[in-house]
Order: sequence, then C-alpha cells, then structure tokens
Amino acid sequence: MKIVFEGGEGELVEKKSRFIATVRPVEREEEALAFLAEMKKKYWNASHNCFAYVIGANQELQRCSDDGEPQGTAGRPMLDVLLGEDIHNAAVVVTRYFGGTLLGTGGLVRAYSKSVQTGLAASKVIEKKAGKLVRVRIDYNGIGKIQYLLGQRGLQVVDSQYTDVAEIETLVPLEQAGELIEAITEGTNGRAGFLKEEEVCFGFVDGEPLIFH
Repeated sequence: MKIVFEGGEGELVEKKSRFIATVRPVEREEEALAFLAEMKKKYWNASHNCFAYVIGANQELQRCSDDGEPQGTAGRPMLDVLLGEDIHNAAVVVTRYFGGTLLGTGGLVRAYSKSVQTGLAASKVIEKKAGKLVRVRIDYNGIGKIQYLLGQRGLQVVDSQYTDVAEIETLVPLEQAGELIEAITEGTNGRAGFLKEEEVCFGFVDGEPLIFH
C-alpha cells in the first residue's frame, strides 16, 4: 500500500482564489483531528479549511468536509484523490482564500482535486510492502550468482559483510520470497545458507531501504 512518509505543502491559484494543500501522515483519527485543528488555527482568517483523511490497511476510516463550500465540491473530491492514488494513513487540508470570483461547482471540484494532487507531489509518498528480510551466507564463488539472481528480480543488496565467507542481505516482497530462496538454493547447488528469513514491512525512501517495526 502507498503511504505518506513525509508530508508536504502545495499551492495553486484559480481566478485569484488561493488554495493551499497541506498533507500529513496520520495513523489514528485523533491525529487527523489534531492536524485539522492546527491548520484551522494557522489559517484562521481563510475562507475555508476543507479536509479529507483515510486511515487503515483497508482504508476503512474515511472522512471529509466541505467546510462551507457547496456540498460535494471540496471534501469528497479531495477524498477521491486520496482513494484514487491508493493512499493509506494520510490527511490533507486544503485552505482557500477567496479571490472574489466564483468558480462554480465544476471549477471548485477541479480546484480542490488539483490542490490535493499538488500537495501529494510535494510530499514523499512511498510504497509499503509486506516482505521478508533474507540474509544469505555463501562462499566467494557463489556471490556473483546471487547478485545476478537479485538483479534479475530488481532486488537490492541492503547489507553485506565479507569475512572468510560473504553474507548478503536483501528485502524481497512476500509473494516472491519462496521463489527467490529456491532459485538461490538451486543456483548455488545448495551451498547457500539462509541465516535469516524475517517477515517485515518495508519501503524505499530516495532509494534507501526502510524497515517498519
């Protein structure tokens, strides 16, 4: 699933109305409500502070508000963007400063939707996967084969240690783990030893591995 690792802020102007989208990761509804209160305090003089948030592994908790905009023109379109991007555990507040020109129903829907997309683009959104942290022990003759098998599957070496033998660690999606272990065993004629096969959730931030505990 996709999560917001680091929130961000985006801004756009439509017919002199200013829209500021602030995105933040949240794991509980209390956090989302505290974030909303914080934004309302920060932008106390704004025309509207509309919000949407989605929480849970299955996006089971979904809330949104138009905050005085015509019904269905702000909160729901904002929530639809989060759901459409398959974002989990995130909240977004779009603050509007009215510029004097009415946008109409369609204009508002487009402006609030685009604002959320702008906010997400300014945030760090990563894919969080269920997988295994696999540590393999192999003699030096087998290193090349293991590196080849990992590269073939688009997997990275996340840690390595070289003494009289080599130990290589990789993160592999859960559905690929069994096949990878079998391929390594076969490719090294059974010489590889598996020191660790730990189930974890992981992602990559700017190319660097991140394990969620």
